[in-house]
Amino acid sequence: MTGRREPPEGPPENPSGGDDEYRSLVFDESFVRAARLQEFSAQERMGEHARAVRSLPGRGTRRHRSRAGIALVVLIALAFATAVYIGFRNPYPTPVGRRAEPLQTTVIPLAPQGPVPGGTADALLADGPAADDRSGASGINLPTVRRTKNFSDSQVTIALTTVKDYLVNSSLDPDVLTGGVVRPVGRLLDPDQTVQFDRSMDSPADDGEHVATGWLVRFDPAQVELADPEIRVQGTLTYAEAGADTLEVVSDHTFTYALRPAVSGPHRPDGASLFTVRRVLHFLVDREDIRLHRVEVRNAYVQAGPQSCSADTAGTLHPLLAGERADTRGPHGTDPYATGVPTAGLCGTLTISSPTPAPPRQGPGAATSPPSRP
Repeated sequence: MTGRREPPEGPPENPSGGDDEYRSLVFDESFVRAARLQEFSAQERMGEHARAVRSLPGRGTRRHRSRAGIALVVLIALAFATAVYIGFRNPYPTPVGRRAEPLQTTVIPLAPQGPVPGGTADALLADGPAADDRSGASGINLPTVRRTKNFSDSQVTIALTTVKDYLVNSSLDPDVLTGGVVRPVGRLLDPDQTVQFDRSMDSPADDGEHVATGWLVRFDPAQVELADPEIRVQGTLTYAEAGADTLEVVSDHTFTYALRPAVSGPHRPDGASLFTVRRVLHFLVDREDIRLHRVEVRNAYVQAGPQSCSADTAGTLHPLLAGERADTRGPHGTDPYATGVPTAGLCGTLTISSPTPAPPRQGPGAATSPPSRP
């Protein structure tokens, strides 16, 4: 039998002639049961596209990233510390903290054997023992400069120039010589010596440590004045290393002054006389001193005349002028049972024809060959 037939379970719910356009699509129960329904996930529906939402990392991943961040911070801190160290590091070796020691001074008056020769300042300087000496600062010449093991040639030059400035200010400056001015000398000293220097200027004492005439040349302006501003100078400068961070400079110079009495009226043209001061000074200059243009004066050995042996030279020098003689008194004595710094008196004889004794050696590199005067 052919033709259209009804489904096995009976006619469809919609009767014939209904308006259901899908009535021809009829599925039996066995067909429905046999169908497999599968719903695709969002990832499967997207196919090959990237994930819209990133999954959160696990605990292990967070720990790994935390350690990496800490390591990065440490590296940055180390780099910053290294940069600071390189920026502030001194290019020279750091010197060991060293304090300047007190100046030790010996001043020896030189007594003439007869009356002091007088005359005009020009004649005395031209015909006397200082005739071939240079005038003023030009007589203080720097030696040939060569670098040392630990100091460059520029550092050595600065040290020598500072010492020369000290000699000029303390031996040639008219305001220092007769004006009572001390600032040009004190400003060149290591700060550790300023207290000793100030006390030596304010309250000089013949104790070897507070002798004003060890620091500078000074006359009493009420007694003498310069007859000629041109001071003659002859001597040497030497230097050597006293350690890896210190230079020692030794100056040995003789200064010749033309003096006359300090009177209010007119001066006699032939009333001038010569006064000679030999200064042997030992300086120490470290790297900080070179940078700040200052010195440490370690030892001062001074011979000055004509003076009487009894003259008190702690505060000022006391020249004997034209026609004067030295008194017959000897130098000040000392008590060997007294406590404190010994103050043994010393005196010498002023002669032009014979050399004076060499100063005692007071440190490494000391000059030992004295000039022929005073």
